[in-house]
Amino acid sequence: MNLEEIQRRIPHRPPFLWVDEVLSHDETRLHAKTFLSPDLDVFRGHYPHFPVFPGVLLCESALQAAAILVSTLLPPGGDQVPVATRMNEVQFRQLVRPGDTLDIEVEITERLGNTFFFKGKVSTNGKVSVRLIFAVTLAAPQS
Repeated sequence: MNLEEIQRRIPHRPPFLWVDEVLSHDETRLHAKTFLSPDLDVFRGHYPHFPVFPGVLLCESALQAAAILVSTLLPPGGDQVPVATRMNEVQFRQLVRPGDTLDIEVEITERLGNTFFFKGKVSTNGKVSVRLIFAVTLAAPQS
């Protein structure tokens, strides 16, 4: 799934889109990647002399990957979007630096109605950067 297809599936847009491409997916799992250009504004302000990608944005990349997976399970043309409703057991393991590529994996562990429960992992350079357990719930946009 390329960037154009991703943008058809979720409402996120640059500069807050943290998934560049989906490498594979099935009914319960999705594997995606994104390259973190050294030119990203976030690196200019998040420790200018020691740039580090913020942990909360690592979590956001997993949440966006989950939203893409959920979108593949819904009928086309719906107006609901998955929004984060829970994050548990977040474990940061490895710093992420400019020029790294995020390797994002999410898996649905349970579904209760419009809520999807996930486990996720984001790795860089073959090492786990963050693991988390989280949930997203379908919400209708407000008019």
